[in-house]
Amino acid sequence: MEESATLPKRSTSRRTFVLGGLAAGAGALSAGRLLAKASPARAAGGLTPGDAAILRFFAAAETLETDAWQQYNELGGVQDSEVPGGSGNPPYTAALSLLDSDMPQYIHDNTDDEFTHFTFLNAYLTAHGVQPPNLDQFRTLPSSKASGAQQIGRLTNLMQLSVDTSWWTRYRSDSQNPDFGDTLPQAVPGLLKGEFPGIPRDNNDTAGSTAKKPSTHLQAIANTGAFHFAMIEQGGTSLYPSLAQRVTHTEALRILLSIGPTEAMHFQTWQDKAGNAVSPPLAPLTDPTNGLTFPDLTSAGELLQPNLIMPEPTIFLDRKFPVCSIVRPTNTTGAAAGAIKFLTDTGLFRGQSGGFFDFMAQLAKAADAA
Repeated sequence: MEESATLPKRSTSRRTFVLGGLAAGAGALSAGRLLAKASPARAAGGLTPGDAAILRFFAAAETLETDAWQQYNELGGVQDSEVPGGSGNPPYTAALSLLDSDMPQYIHDNTDDEFTHFTFLNAYLTAHGVQPPNLDQFRTLPSSKASGAQQIGRLTNLMQLSVDTSWWTRYRSDSQNPDFGDTLPQAVPGLLKGEFPGIPRDNNDTAGSTAKKPSTHLQAIANTGAFHFAMIEQGGTSLYPSLAQRVTHTEALRILLSIGPTEAMHFQTWQDKAGNAVSPPLAPLTDPTNGLTFPDLTSAGELLQPNLIMPEPTIFLDRKFPVCSIVRPTNTTGAAAGAIKFLTDTGLFRGQSGGFFDFMAQLAKAADAA
């Protein structure tokens, strides 16, 4: 995640949507289903307040991540009982599948993974007498109105995204690292300059598309989603090692070191798929409704080359050392607050209440103070 530790006091474009009959939301219902299956297990020893604060922050962050992935799965993932909710949207799924035929399966599996992350963390905290964070009161954002989406309250907004694509170049640079204050260029500059949907907002966004041939507009939405997938997962890839440096309990450290690499596995998958959105035959592509352009980067030089998905060796700890292939950034100072600021700046929480930001700021502050 980005390094800045300054949190916004309030969101922009705030709005509240009250959806009757939703006391807990689909994420909470699924959490209950998974927790009911889990056998109660207690670890030896106790958690320090700092360890508990870090695990509570990750439990909340994983809840938010699950909320976003569930929305993607409802419209573009494999539909089964393993990941509940939604009924699929064939045109959107077709657009995603042009990036890779296995996209629906990958979306499904990523969603399933995120459900297990926050439900495990909640169960572990409970077993240690620590109250897990409860975000149900903030499930007030609207669902997509496109066919296939559940009409329930959401925690995250996937319909007005400003996607930061600097993750693309930071992993291809051999001389720059955000831990040194470096700012990397955007792979798709237009994605950071507007408010774009990563899922169809309603059936108007899928009009003119079929299950075999999506419109250019719908393909741009799927491409936006693909870059957003990788943006989310590169954040988790960095955040786990960043905060693992602050825990003291050996089992808390084991948890962070065990979950974090799965985020890296997700990121590696998604950056490969995003590369297909900026390569022929899909690229170049311009959305006729808003001018958003996905360029062809195949001849754009090493910093932008689509098929370079391994982390290029770069500077680490001190410039006097040889370059090293690493996760970046991993600076621990202000990591939790920086993560929330980064996600807020990309529009993921657009429309959330001041209470939501206050709640997340408190969790982040406690984690960063550990």
